[in-house]
Amino acid sequence: MNRRNLLLGAGALAAAGGAGLAGWSAVVGSTADYDRYSARLRAAAPADPALVDLIRYATLAANGHNTQPWRFRIADAAIDILPDLSRRTPVVDPDDHHLFVSLGCAAENLRMAATATGRPGTLSLEGTAARYEFDRGPARADPLFDAIPLRRCSRTLYDGRPLYSRDLETLERAANTPGVRLILLTDRPRINQARDLVVAGNEAQMTDPAFMAELKRWLRFNPRDAMRTGDGLYSAASGSPVLPAGAGGFAFDRFFGAAAENERYARQIDSSSGLAVFLAEGADPAHWMTVGRACQRFMLAVAALDLRCAFVNQPVEVAGLRPALAALVGEASLRPDLVLRFGRGPVLPFSPRRSVASVIV
Repeated sequence: MNRRNLLLGAGALAAAGGAGLAGWSAVVGSTADYDRYSARLRAAAPADPALVDLIRYATLAANGHNTQPWRFRIADAAIDILPDLSRRTPVVDPDDHHLFVSLGCAAENLRMAATATGRPGTLSLEGTAARYEFDRGPARADPLFDAIPLRRCSRTLYDGRPLYSRDLETLERAANTPGVRLILLTDRPRINQARDLVVAGNEAQMTDPAFMAELKRWLRFNPRDAMRTGDGLYSAASGSPVLPAGAGGFAFDRFFGAAAENERYARQIDSSSGLAVFLAEGADPAHWMTVGRACQRFMLAVAALDLRCAFVNQPVEVAGLRPALAALVGEASLRPDLVLRFGRGPVLPFSPRRSVASVIV
């Protein structure tokens, strides 16, 4: 237990005020209830799924700050995936880059789920939205579809061992997408250079009051709040202690500092087998959705191989660091879009999700 967790734990005990386990559970909720909630969200799709089942699979996609900035509209033999601008994060994502990457992740999950269960079709990107048009056809087995309920980010230490060449090739094949470049960093000198950029970006963000205020709005410190909102960054999913909301906010303000977080990110990257850097050939919503599709397939391949991954996007979120990252991966003319670390390690709880009914318009 590090100093930050020790301090947070002390705050939790103070907040409990001697109320005992029953009182504590009433305030923060039950992890067992949260696990059952997560299991329902990720239940296997039926053999002949309804469209709402396909949309549920789409909502299990990766997305920035777990804001889930999407809406779905069902039309005749089509589903539209639309941006929900009420869920923007304008400080960390001022040009809505992550928002449109998130839409691409959801669109790819939808396409994959529909194709695997007998609704093959075509996914098109139209301005700031995506549309999946489908017909009836044979189901097609796909290990990436099977991995959709399993995918999660594991923001913890990995074991540091290199991956087998065949596994790296599997990840590259899964992410192969026209218009998107994927660079895998598996040599320690370049991983270390990227780590330094992550730490520099984290330092810049955590010393920005506006960034910290926006981050705090999306934190969910306990199972009760995570299930109530169905969104945001659930503390247990990042390996942090469960706390009452008031104690969590107090601890965040008092103890969540750049120095400790810089050290945590450095250790996590040092424990990783490698880093994946995604770059699109253009800088507009259609390209960002395309890079989201590629990244989603990469993460599903990670899950199918029983590996772990987590975003370390600071060098793409802090604009001044992007040129150094692009130069490091040999793509100086392109804007880096996403950075993930990957490797072997433990799993953490799933992130919450909103109900399907709440995202259909």
